[in-house]
Amino acid sequence: MNFTVDQLASHTLNAAFKVHQQLGPGLLESVYETCLAHELESMNLQVQRQVPLPVVYNDIRLDGGYRVDLLLENSLVIEIKSVESLNDLHVAQVLTYLKLGNFRLGLLLNFNTYKLKDGIRRLIMGYDT
Repeated sequence: MNFTVDQLASHTLNAAFKVHQQLGPGLLESVYETCLAHELESMNLQVQRQVPLPVVYNDIRLDGGYRVDLLLENSLVIEIKSVESLNDLHVAQVLTYLKLGNFRLGLLLNFNTYKLKDGIRRLIMGYDT
């Protein structure tokens, strides 16, 4: 099935709410990443974990250690955090991934909140919503 990136974002948020409802805040990012990937895969969506993103500078490919936590259907970047609060550096990280991978939409999810809706940032290449 072909989904739009907005439909993928909707599926991701539904899965994230399910994971957060079952686990709550306070766990490691890797736990949320594994569980969210499992939920998305159970919907028959293609999920890649820890996807490397190289930097290309003057035709030189530099493997700078950038890794997308989850890449859904080769189009949606999902960055998972478990921090006290999201900050501008977290936003910049996702925007960098969007630029490096030529992706349009990213979700920044902070699972370390009592209400997951307070830890969600939707980022569009060139915009911050």
